[in-house]
This record gives sequence, structure tokens and C-alpha cells, in this order.
Amino acid sequence: MIHTERKRGKERRRYFKKILTAQMLAVCAMAAVPALPAYASVSDGSGSSFQKTPPSESYYKYQWGIKNNGNITETQLTFKEHVREAGPGADPSAGRTYDVERKIISRGIAGMDINVEPAWDYYTASSQRRQVTVALIDTGVDFGHFDIKDAIWVNEDEVPGDGIDNDGNGYVDDIHGWNFYWNSPQTYIGAEDAHGTHAVGTIAARWDGRGITGIADSDYVKIMVLKVMGTAQGLGTSASLNAAIRYAEANGADICNLSLGSYQYDAVTEELIRNSRMLFVVSAGNGDARGIGYSIDTSPVYPAALPDDNIIAVANMMFDGSLEESSNFGSASVDIAAPGSYILSTQPYGDYNYMTGTSMAAPMVTGVAALVYSCRTDLSVAQVRTAILESARKQEWLAGKVSTGGILDAYGTITYGLNGAGAGTAPSETEQTDATQTVPPDMIQYGPGYAVQQ
Repeated sequence: MIHTERKRGKERRRYFKKILTAQMLAVCAMAAVPALPAYASVSDGSGSSFQKTPPSESYYKYQWGIKNNGNITETQLTFKEHVREAGPGADPSAGRTYDVERKIISRGIAGMDINVEPAWDYYTASSQRRQVTVALIDTGVDFGHFDIKDAIWVNEDEVPGDGIDNDGNGYVDDIHGWNFYWNSPQTYIGAEDAHGTHAVGTIAARWDGRGITGIADSDYVKIMVLKVMGTAQGLGTSASLNAAIRYAEANGADICNLSLGSYQYDAVTEELIRNSRMLFVVSAGNGDARGIGYSIDTSPVYPAALPDDNIIAVANMMFDGSLEESSNFGSASVDIAAPGSYILSTQPYGDYNYMTGTSMAAPMVTGVAALVYSCRTDLSVAQVRTAILESARKQEWLAGKVSTGGILDAYGTITYGLNGAGAGTAPSETEQTDATQTVPPDMIQYGPGYAVQQ
């Protein structure tokens, strides 16, 4: 649903009242990795391009959000957006369509990433560990994917496939979570679960030098899969969201990733979040029908705009440290920026894709929160939130856009409060890589309203 569509009349508002949309409302890059058409020019001039390789090889050098060497020196893309206006009545597809053109020009800056490598060094040297459960309330997840299968939560009190609610929690055979969209234990359907599968890879893909590298340690961080959105449009209801929050709370989740949103306030959702012991990491949303971000202080997107102090609302940062044009913002409602543009991660059927949006930025924060909470056993999840926000690396162009005025800093977070540590330390510029980071020009939208050229 598009922000401007809220003015289309009572019938339109009733239609959207309980609709949630995966927070890629403006742009979402979803091209398959093989033979991606590159539009990035790279500093080393090697002319190489990223091709899909067997999972025996590492994709780490393409994960600029984790390690930005600045080798995306200029990106320029002109493409047509196929825009659908809101139609009359309750049918979001009935409006007319038209094309607009958009150009992106940006330069990468070395070190403009989440500064996680020194945080991993700290984590590895620490003897403290605890198990952490992250509730991913999203689409489903391809839990058989090579890179993330070890990161999936298992309900050890349930016997797989026996048709009995062994643990008495009201859900039969809920081994990895629950499918609230279809009211089923089947938490993976297929292609419609690309969005959630991508998030899991960012949070906790394996640390084995193959495929991508997740932020948190999958030996200690497990993802509870709670599917509330389905179909190719990534739709769901607030009733499903609320049921999933209750499930996560009842089954011991510590952190909840919500890469979704609604234009309509739901009092039950706010009450559940406000009274929860979990930390909620929420995407801020991706702008209007033309992919232009706006302030959710004045035009709220929920739950990101809720005032509760157990929420971190996340904006989408480009590889030069600026906000992506489509990212929503708000000095009161949005807390921090994190990499969310052209993020490479896991996809259904064992694949890997790039995707763009605040939906990709939120899992960056969730991954850091899980890494820190696992290692810093002296901190509560509320204190982890404080550490994330107070260690944000300040960027002048984020002043007035997010409350911290800064970007996510994993090392600053994991060392927060130790020997006077506070604000994040900017990483030094490191050696250049001879790899080419490429991004796909074909993008699609989750949710009703308009679609971008595929």
C-alpha cells in the first residue's frame, strides 16, 4: 500500500485497515545471481563481474554492508518504474498505469559498513556465550538452504510429523515455528518466501567460508520462523502479526525482526509490543508510490512509528553512507541507519539474490543485536538496544533524519560500556579487493499499489 493512497476514500482505507505489506514498498532488487547485468563501475578496473559459483566458494567480498572496501566507486542506473495508481473501490489493481524514469548515482566509501570484523574478533576472544532466539515475523523461510539450515530454531518439545500438539502450546507439529498466513506448521512454501529467507541469511548465515557470511553465530543464534505474509505481493493481516508476536513471546524469543508495516495503527499490536520483554527491530518503510522516502513522524508507518522503548526503527543506508532515496526517515520515529541497498543474501531453492529496502537494513541491526546479546551476558536486551543506539557512528547527513544521527556500528555496540567505550570507532581503510560488486537492475515491489520493472 502506498502512502498517497490513504487519501483515496473510506472504501480504500477499509480495504487497507488490516493489510500489512513487506517493507519494500518502493524498490526491491530480486534478480538471480547468475549472469547478473552489472551497472557498477569498479575502482580496480578489472572488468570482472559476479557470477553464481558453487557454495564451496565465498561470497563475502560481495557483502559490502559487512565489509565495504569502496570498490563500488560509481553506480548509475536509469530504469522505468511501472506505476499503478490506486483504483476505485476495494481493488488495488484497478487504477491506471504509467512509466516514470529514475536515475541513481552514488559513490562507495571504504569503511562505510557496520564495522563488524573487530566485533567478531571480540566475540571470538570472549568465553561468554548464551543461546539467543530471534523471531522472524515475515514470509516463510527456506530452512533447507545450505547457508542457513543450521540457524533455524527447533522446538525440541514437539515430535515432528506425529499430528500431536506434544508441548500443549496450541500448535500441532510446530517444529520451526508456525505459518500464520495459512494456519499450518509448513513454514516454507517456495518462491513467495524469498523475503524472509533473505533476512535469515543476513542475520545468521554460516561462518564456514562458503556462500555468504551472516552477522551472528548460528551455533548460538537460532531463527524462529513465523510466517505472516504470503503471495507474490507479500501480504498479511494484523491479526496474523499479533498471533505471531504472542507465539514468539510464549516460546522464548529474545529479539523480533519485523521487516513489514502498515499505514493503519493497531492498538492490539502496540499493546503486545509495549508489554513484551522482546527487543523489536522494525523497518522504517520505503517511501511513496514513486519510491521517494518521507518522514514517518508526520505520516506514520506502523509499527516503526510506535513510541515504545523496546523498538529500534531502521532506515536504509547506501554504500556511501547516505540514506537511500526510497528510505523513510524521521528524527523522532526512526532510530538508526544500516546497510539496506543491494544486499546479497540467501534465497529459496538454495539460491542467492540481491535485494534493496529497509527490509534488508533491519536484519543488519537484528544480527548485531543477536551477536552482542549472545556474547555480552551482562546485558539485557533493553541494554543491547541502548548500546546499539548510543554507539551509532555519527554522519552529518543523517542529522535530523534518524534520532541517533548515525549508522549501525557492531564493534561500538559489542564493546559498549567496557573501559569507557561508547560511540563506535570508524574502521580504517583496508586493502582493495579485485572483485566487482554488481547489482541487478531489475526490481519488483512487495504489496499492492505499484510495481517496478522486472
